[in-house]
Amino acid sequence: MTINRMIHWLFLFSLLLPFTAISSNIDLATVPERRTVQLTIYNSEDLTLVRESRVVTFKQGVNPLQFSWANTLIDPTSVELHFREPKTGLEILDTTFPHDKPQTLYWNVQSDANREAIIEISYFTSGISWAADYLAIADADEKSLRLESFVRVTNNSGEDYENAQVRLVVGTINLVEKIAELAKLPVGRVKDELRKGDHRELRQQAARKIMAAPAPASVAMMDMAAGSMQEMDAPKEIIKEGLSEYFIYTIEGTETVPNGWAKRLRSFEIDGVPMTIQYRYRPREYGDQLVRLYLLKNDTASKLGTTPLPDGTLRVFRANGSDGLNYLATQSLKYIPVGDKIELNLGADPSVIFELIKRKVSRDNLWFQIKGGNLYRKLGEDGMRLELDSQVAGWDEHTIYQQKIRNYSTQPISVQIRREIPGDVVFRSRLNPTLHDFQTVQFETEIAAGGKAELDYELISRQGYNQKQNRVELQSGEVGR
Repeated sequence: MTINRMIHWLFLFSLLLPFTAISSNIDLATVPERRTVQLTIYNSEDLTLVRESRVVTFKQGVNPLQFSWANTLIDPTSVELHFREPKTGLEILDTTFPHDKPQTLYWNVQSDANREAIIEISYFTSGISWAADYLAIADADEKSLRLESFVRVTNNSGEDYENAQVRLVVGTINLVEKIAELAKLPVGRVKDELRKGDHRELRQQAARKIMAAPAPASVAMMDMAAGSMQEMDAPKEIIKEGLSEYFIYTIEGTETVPNGWAKRLRSFEIDGVPMTIQYRYRPREYGDQLVRLYLLKNDTASKLGTTPLPDGTLRVFRANGSDGLNYLATQSLKYIPVGDKIELNLGADPSVIFELIKRKVSRDNLWFQIKGGNLYRKLGEDGMRLELDSQVAGWDEHTIYQQKIRNYSTQPISVQIRREIPGDVVFRSRLNPTLHDFQTVQFETEIAAGGKAELDYELISRQGYNQKQNRVELQSGEVGR
């Protein structure tokens, strides 16, 4: 039994309850149907703020209103009742949780006259979530692509929501109010609050303040009665509002989201998004293989950039020139802020072959510890004598690598190689490398269609006594000199 049906029945049932403190004029003349429903869904905290309004006819005197959350995931501590218009002669006398009726609460509302008023009931519920999914279709020449985005709303809260305005919180909300509330606690109570780990009340206060932000005027003013609901297959606009470091997506019109159901809605569709192709060798990120990527950017120059892109699953296809599509890859897309790059990893390309070959290993610059003491001598120094118990204390290890790349495709390719090299290391080559960070070397090259490249470099790793620092030093020169 849904909350909507339960409230209907419970309002009628409440009229029969033997409240001794209630006068005889407590009967409600109308059963309060939901007038509007709004769902604001914030996945990161598994919170959905529900705001529903009802038109209620009050009689003069005390009017009992009953609310039940049985068989749902509604948080009863979050339930609040407000009057849409202030100073209407209505006052909430008290809120009680009767022992003989579990999962139920009562509001006693005092009215100074017979009147009709709009009440708003708001609460938090769990079990409602949303997820984004994307479809990217590259043109046959791979110069641009069409990007489509969808959102899927799933309701497992135990309650049906009919003709609801749906809003989606995108981004990470910094609930600084949690800290502010903790700062107000008396000495000795802060640790107790932190031990609870949940901070439910603080979380609700912060989230309610953020998630109760009004919808855009064009949406807030629309008629949300059942008769105004749009056709299910009609395209719907999603209005996106920037609020500090997060966004709220408001889906145009209303949606009926029954319990146990999921609904998929289009977010946007953009043609001609420019992109580039790059091949990368980054063992830490992609494993020991050369991978192919589509690179684009979430900015206005790319016909995007009006909002961040939420987490989701992205499927990539390429037009084959014969009115068909070739499947390329599926990947998880992480949250993309405005202005950030979008990197679509297509995996290894069979038409581009990469080999890493270790050609030679040698050692020099040997230092010895004499007779187990603190005297260190370099092999080859004048007057140096090796004793039987002398030990090798330091050396330089030289390793020469050759990277072979063969491009069997019909297009020139751009290749970026990034290698993380721990220790005190000299990276010697003629590849014009740069340092991505103090332990990571990066260099790039272009390979013509049908061409090949041999990219040699030498690592000189200082070991033991020879090691003085923990970083890579770049050195231009011949390999193995």
